Amino acid sequence: MSESPDLVSVMMNPGSSKPVSGDFDGRCDAETIPDATQVQIMKLMDKSALNWVRIFNLSDLIEPKSTILLEKIQEMEKERIPHSIFTRKQDDIAEFIPYSIPVLFAWGVDKRLESLAIQACEQLSKHKIIGLQKEGFPYAYYHPLPQNWGKQLEWLEKISLNIKTWAQASSQASVS
Repeated sequence: MSESPDLVSVMMNPGSSKPVSGDFDGRCDAETIPDATQVQIMKLMDKSALNWVRIFNLSDLIEPKSTILLEKIQEMEKERIPHSIFTRKQDDIAEFIPYSIPVLFAWGVDKRLESLAIQACEQLSKHKIIGLQKEGFPYAYYHPLPQNWGKQLEWLEKISLNIKTWAQASSQASVS
């Protein structure tokens, strides 16, 4: 495996996946037992011939139910308690998200994520961004696993095409 991932994905939060070791130890490179969203990312990897995707989350809070997560986020923000790498560990961002690879924004479109999404967008503004942006909402990017099966397939097709387009442009730039 290379030292750098092929893609970095920024999603909502650590959902129902669990560390293989059984305990979360705060590492940014923990191997996990995937949840349904991570399985969708693995499908993207297969479709796009990616070997390694590093996943970052808007929030460090661990909550599989998005309605509860969004309530917790609002509480934390009201109390001004940091819970995101994009506000606490700015040096880590450069170490774990190289400029040479694309970043997939895929945290969803809920308005309550906007303040965290703005922080992520600001921190990653110099990176090549891939994602399906909700029209008219600059900080809303569709989640990899919409409720509708057809939308899941559509997300997978569109993001795979974005990655292919980026890879072709990147190859042409390195040849020039």
